[in-house]
Amino acid sequence: MPAAPISRFPVPEIAGLPEDIRDRILAVQEKSGFIPNVFLALAHRPDEFRAFFAYHDALMDGPGGLTKAEREMIVVATSNANQCQYCVVAHGAILRIRAKDPHIADQVAVNWRKADLTPRQKAMLAFAMKVATRSWEIGDEDYDALKSHGFSDDDAWDVAAIAAFFGMSNRLANAGDMRPNPEFYALGR
Repeated sequence: MPAAPISRFPVPEIAGLPEDIRDRILAVQEKSGFIPNVFLALAHRPDEFRAFFAYHDALMDGPGGLTKAEREMIVVATSNANQCQYCVVAHGAILRIRAKDPHIADQVAVNWRKADLTPRQKAMLAFAMKVATRSWEIGDEDYDALKSHGFSDDDAWDVAAIAAFFGMSNRLANAGDMRPNPEFYALGR
């Protein structure tokens, strides 16, 4: 059976991409051993590729009170709520690696409330899920709940921004029929 296309939109050849995008994709390939399909799918629109990954990197790799694993937990939980197969599978793999736990991503994706998480992490995900699914209901009590678990105002911003950014990413991945790479399924297990 032939492999399904990675996106419903055109996927450019790497050799024909602008140098900065080509270099970024090849660096990711060298580090991970494969090119995540999101890079190829978004390279179709170079200006949007640059903007997307600039904000992605600021949120996921920037300084702050959230660990890299906690940032990935937010992506996995909210991406499941948005039924984004690509992001649940890809970021689930990254979560397993960053948390050094082969079970955590499946637990967070299926039902984060029953996952083996700390009370702090559950408070973080409760807030992230509210941002992802009912942001109009957010009030002082939500911020107070985060503060009671040691989150700063900047941490709250990060949780909200990650949930919101991946809401956009999930919708784009779903609309474009973006498929996860087979390699993601086995990473961190």
